[in-house]
Amino acid sequence: MRDVPTRDQPAHGTSGGSGGPGRDESPQEQADRRWTEMLQEVRVAQTGAQVLFGFLVSVAFTPHFEDLPHFDRTLYVVTVLLGALATGTLIAPVSIHRITTGHNLKPSLIRIASRMLSLGLTLLALTIGSSLLLLLRSATDNPALSWILAGLALAYFATTWLVLPQVLLRRPDRAGYPE
Repeated sequence: MRDVPTRDQPAHGTSGGSGGPGRDESPQEQADRRWTEMLQEVRVAQTGAQVLFGFLVSVAFTPHFEDLPHFDRTLYVVTVLLGALATGTLIAPVSIHRITTGHNLKPSLIRIASRMLSLGLTLLALTIGSSLLLLLRSATDNPALSWILAGLALAYFATTWLVLPQVLLRRPDRAGYPE
């Protein structure tokens, strides 16, 4: 089995410049590019998390909220907490960048922000899954079906957000192409 190059390692037979395969950029230019790309990813995920969180907060102020069974109210609290954590985690890299700007920490910031983005996306997937479970429990009046459908949604997220990227990283035709 051959080695699969990582995001920061050049593929076999490509230029070994610090910018990666097919790139001629300094480490600082690479850090700037990677940070810009990561900010775009954060913007997309953060917007979705904030809209979902805003919707979740409003649910407690609806007339039917008082009629929810104890389990559903507990599920709601867990869902709101997950939404708050997802939102905060996805916003954190921007705050960290703002505080550390000018201290020559961008490569470290990128590593930390990448981990936070992964955690934020995980929390967002869990928020969506638990929101879906809560909605389906109310809409279908069938707890078993609700759990199955919410579980399928989470499996879909795991497949498209985690498994698919890993498959792409291991493709044999990936070698020699720039990232």
